[in-house]
Amino acid sequence: MNITVSILYSFAVLFLLIGIYFFLGYRDKKKEWTYKVKKWFPEEERKSFISKLGERYDNKESAKKLKSKLLNANLKLLPSEYIGILLVGSLILFVLFNFIFNMPLRLSLLLSIGIMIASHFLLFYIRKNNYEARFNEQLSEVCRLLANAARSGLTITQGIEIVSREVTGPAGDEFKRISNELKLGVPLESAFRSVQKRNKSRDFNLFIATLLIQKKTGGNLAVTLETMANTFEDRKVLAQTIKTMTAEQKYISFIVPVMPIFLLLVMNNVIEGFIDPLFSGFGVIILILFIGAIVLSFLIIRKITDIKV
Repeated sequence: MNITVSILYSFAVLFLLIGIYFFLGYRDKKKEWTYKVKKWFPEEERKSFISKLGERYDNKESAKKLKSKLLNANLKLLPSEYIGILLVGSLILFVLFNFIFNMPLRLSLLLSIGIMIASHFLLFYIRKNNYEARFNEQLSEVCRLLANAARSGLTITQGIEIVSREVTGPAGDEFKRISNELKLGVPLESAFRSVQKRNKSRDFNLFIATLLIQKKTGGNLAVTLETMANTFEDRKVLAQTIKTMTAEQKYISFIVPVMPIFLLLVMNNVIEGFIDPLFSGFGVIILILFIGAIVLSFLIIRKITDIKV
C-alpha cells in the first residue's frame, strides 16, 4: 500500500513539474509575441491630461470619419490634433481681426469661425485623394523592387518585406503592415484586400490583380512587374508635366480671392469704419455678390486646372 501511494505521489509531483515547465514556456512565448506585436504595431504613448482627452476623442465613432479624411489627404495628424489646430487658428484670427485690423468684436468672432470652417472644407477639397496620388507615385518603385526580388529567386512575401524596408511612406508604411500581417499568418490576398479598402485607385487594383493572378497561374513575374513599372513611370512623368504646366493657374486661384479681402482689411485699418457700409442696406447685397464671385472664381480656376491622367 505504501509503495502504491509513493508511486502515485511521484507521478503527481512529476506531472506538476511538467505542468509548471509548459506554463513557464507558454508565458515566455506569450511575452515574446506581445513584444513582437508591439514592435510591429507601435502605439503612441500619451501622458498629459490634454493628451488623454484627445485619445478619448480619437477612440469615438465620430472621430473615425475625420480620421479617414485625414488619411485620404495624407495628413499625419490625429483627429484631436487637427481639431486643436482649428481652435488655435480661430483664436489667432480673432486676435488679428480685432486688435490689428480694428474690426468689431462680434464681426471678428464670426469671421474667425467662418474662415476656419471654410479652411476645413477647402483643405480636404484641395488635398482630396492626396494619399492615393502619393501612393500611386511610388508604385513604379515598388514594382521594380519586387521584380528584382523575383529575379533573385525570392518569393513574393520576401519581396514585400524588402519593399517595406526600402520604400518610404505612404507605400512603405502600407507594405510594412502587409509584411507584418503575413508574418502573423494572414493570407496574401486578405492582406492586400485590407489595404485596398483604404486605397481604391485603379493603379493599385491593377497591381493587386497582377500579383494574385501570377501567384495562382505562374509565369514570369519579373518581366510583368518590370513592364508595369515602366507604365507607372510614364504615367507619373505625364502627371508631373501637367502639374508643372498648371502650377501658375493654381496659385492664381488662391491669389485672386485673397487680394481683395486683404486690401479691404488694410483700408479698414487706415480709414476707420471703411467696411461699415457693407453691413447695412445695399452693402449687404454687394458683400454677398462679392463673396459669391470670389468662391466661384476659385472653383472655376481649380476645375479648369484639374486634368485627369
